[in-house]
Amino acid sequence: MTQSTPLTSPAPNAVPDNRASYLSFGLAWLLGYGAFALSHGEDPRLPIPVAGVLLFGGLLIALIITGVTALRAQRGARDRAGTAGVMLAAAWLVGFGALSLLITALSSALNEPLVQTLLWPTASGLVVGMIHLASGAAHRDVTQYTLGAWLAVMSSAALFFDGANLYWALAVIGGGGYFAAAVRR
Repeated sequence: MTQSTPLTSPAPNAVPDNRASYLSFGLAWLLGYGAFALSHGEDPRLPIPVAGVLLFGGLLIALIITGVTALRAQRGARDRAGTAGVMLAAAWLVGFGALSLLITALSSALNEPLVQTLLWPTASGLVVGMIHLASGAAHRDVTQYTLGAWLAVMSSAALFFDGANLYWALAVIGGGGYFAAAVRR
């Protein structure tokens, strides 16, 4: 009979400080999706490539900041706590890999390119929200859990808006959710 290894984790109140991550993602969502909103409509104020650079550049910077934060938080974690951190990190790859397959298949089956335009920003928010929910539960971090719920529901609800309004909703509601999480932390 084998004995299970106890979960080795930080003290109960030692929740990782995600403020830098939340602020950087909040800025990426606000500026990136705001730029996409300005690039839509009959008289676009920005070219779509500029919006893409702002969104993806901002997300890349936020991912780097988050990666550094996560590595620091995982330092010294062993056994199940370390494994949980690695599994949560892998969830990002799995989630976005599955999302890519889903959106590509739907777009192809329906022969409708608009599917990609609608689903990439909104369904990405859903995936991000679900991963924040899981991470918040794993770390007993109510702020991250609440942020995850907010992003999952509000990103999905943004599908009810059309054109630039979809992007404004993601910029304000998504970016604002990250800013609120940073302040609450």
